[in-house]
Amino acid sequence: MRVEVRKATADDVPLILEFIRKLAEYERMSDRVRATEADLREALFRERPASEVLLAYAGSEPAGFAVYFQSFSTFLSRPGIYLEDLFVEPGHRRAGVGTALMAAVAKLALDRGGALSWSVLKWNQPAIDFYLRLGADEVTEWSGYRLAGEALKRIAEKA
Repeated sequence: MRVEVRKATADDVPLILEFIRKLAEYERMSDRVRATEADLREALFRERPASEVLLAYAGSEPAGFAVYFQSFSTFLSRPGIYLEDLFVEPGHRRAGVGTALMAAVAKLALDRGGALSWSVLKWNQPAIDFYLRLGADEVTEWSGYRLAGEALKRIAEKA
């Protein structure tokens, strides 16, 4: 079946939220989803969007999505793209949907003059295997960290 990838529009917000919920379920994090359609519409489709979304279709059926945003390498002094999320419906996996999404995001990264980077959960071996098949290199020199909630508030109060 032919896979088509296109940029999401504001009309796609319900589908984007559906994919977010399915991704969260797959990643065992459904309890963390707070996004609403209004939140997504505001974040993704304002004058300076916080992020962008590509949607993949297998024929006329929604098959997956990629959420990404511009990053910046201080060492290279060049922009890049950070792939926040990639999700393919289980029934469409191993059918070229993930590759089509990655190819589309990679093309954007090249067009914008930089590299493409992302993180993957350590237990998600199917995703790791997929990325390695694409030729990705595992970055082992870095560990990810996050400030959120009360910890973020506490440090922000020191400003």
